Amino acid sequence: MRLLWSILLLFGMQPASAAEFTEPALAQGSETLTHGTLVVDGVVPASEISLELDGPMVQGGVVFGVTRPGSRLTQDDQPVPVSDAGDFVIGFDRQAPGESKLRVELPGGGSMERTLKIAQRTYAVERIDGLPQEKVTPAPALQQRIEREQALVKEARKLMDERTDYVKGFEWPVTGRISGVYGSQRILNGEPKWPHYGVDIVRSEGTPVAAPTDATVILVHPDMFYSGATLILDHGQGFSSTFLHLQKILVQEGQRVKRGEVVGLLGSSGRATGSHLDWRMNLRGKRVDPATVVGPMPEVQHAADRGI
Repeated sequence: MRLLWSILLLFGMQPASAAEFTEPALAQGSETLTHGTLVVDGVVPASEISLELDGPMVQGGVVFGVTRPGSRLTQDDQPVPVSDAGDFVIGFDRQAPGESKLRVELPGGGSMERTLKIAQRTYAVERIDGLPQEKVTPAPALQQRIEREQALVKEARKLMDERTDYVKGFEWPVTGRISGVYGSQRILNGEPKWPHYGVDIVRSEGTPVAAPTDATVILVHPDMFYSGATLILDHGQGFSSTFLHLQKILVQEGQRVKRGEVVGLLGSSGRATGSHLDWRMNLRGKRVDPATVVGPMPEVQHAADRGI
């Protein structure tokens, strides 16, 4: 499959995401099946043109890639970390424009450029009522606490580790009914607020929550004003998962965790109306959609959660 990706990129074509890819023919009619521009500066042998992309070209999307080891990569003129093996990850935020420029400078001196076509999304409006009003519009006396907690999260996400834990792939940290989606505009107690940047998964209080892939624990906080018990896992190269509203966190900062390892218990701490996990992902300052790195939610009926 990777060979076919490389061939398509050589001729300036952009395949669909891995989930929409059907061998031996390329699925037609997909929103993410678009055409880009491949520009090769100088004389570069075809054997050295190596760029593989796997993921949805859509607002909020995360795309995993491989290029020739030793290459330098930029996305929209911003540097992208590339591992010694050539692995990298790029993404698009909620309001990403329709095009993104990817440039690769090869170790042999040549370069190539791709213009990625980014599908635009229409976001839902979610109304949530019944929240304590102090959680919707905090009193001025609480503002210092909120700003201090936001600074902790921002500082933790600055980590730029060379690890590439993300190459092992992702799985849902917990299965259940999805009650909130990425990008939706939230209206809380009738007041328009910031968009929702995570995926909300409903399960019973105390349900185990697992690491979606290998990671290093970079933030553990027992009680943030908005997000309650908050956990951040770093997957390498500035790519992280954040779990909000936990009942309990079972790991410590600096600890290494494996995919599927239980890291906490699902809860309703912070600003929440019921028991659920809010899973968010951040990629070097971009808030991206966790649903784009995993397959569909397994259709599992949990008896204790019927009717929630």
